[in-house]
Amino acid sequence: MLNLVLFGPPGAGKGTQSVKLVERFQLIHLSTGDLLRNEISAGSALGLEAKQLMDKGILVPDEVVIGMIRSKLTSNPQAKGFIFDGFPRTIAQAEALDNLLTELQTSINGMLALEVNDQELIKRLLNRGKDSGRSDDQDENIIANRIKEYNNKTAPLASYYSAQGKYIGINGIGTLETIFSDLCNAIETIK
Repeated sequence: MLNLVLFGPPGAGKGTQSVKLVERFQLIHLSTGDLLRNEISAGSALGLEAKQLMDKGILVPDEVVIGMIRSKLTSNPQAKGFIFDGFPRTIAQAEALDNLLTELQTSINGMLALEVNDQELIKRLLNRGKDSGRSDDQDENIIANRIKEYNNKTAPLASYYSAQGKYIGINGIGTLETIFSDLCNAIETIK
C-alpha cells in the first residue's frame, strides 16, 4: 500500500495536484478539507462547528479529524493507497495518524511538501476566493492568519518526517505540469 502525505501551506496547490496523482497512481484522495466541507454542506453539528472555526482560520480539533480519517480508511480496504491532503497538520496529528496506520498494518511511505512563498500564497488564495465563494479565501486577514497557523503548527512536520527519512521538498511554483512531473518522480523514488 502506498500512503503519501501531500504537504504545503493553504494555496500551495495540494488539491490541484492530488487529483492528478490519484489518477496516475490509483490512490484514494483523503482531504480533510473536503470531508469537513461535506459535513458543512450536510448541515451537521460537526459541520456547523467546523465552519465557525474554519471561517476564523482556526484548525478543527484532532479527535474530530482522526475519527473521520479512520472511517474513510476502514471503508476502503481494497485501496492501493491514500494521499493525505491537508492532514496531518500538527506533530500530535502525525503521531495519531502513525498509530492509526500501524493499527491498520500500514504506514506513511513519504511526505511530499509543496514549497511556496507567502506572497504567492496570498495571491493564489484571493484569486481562488473570487471563484470558489469560500469566505476563508476572500479576506486577506483570514488568509494571513491561516498562513501564520500553518507556520506555527504545521511547518514543524517537515522535521518530524525528515527524522523518519520521509520528507521530500518540491518547488510549488511553476507550471502545473512541471510540478506534477516533480511529484511523480519523487513518488517513483519512494516506491
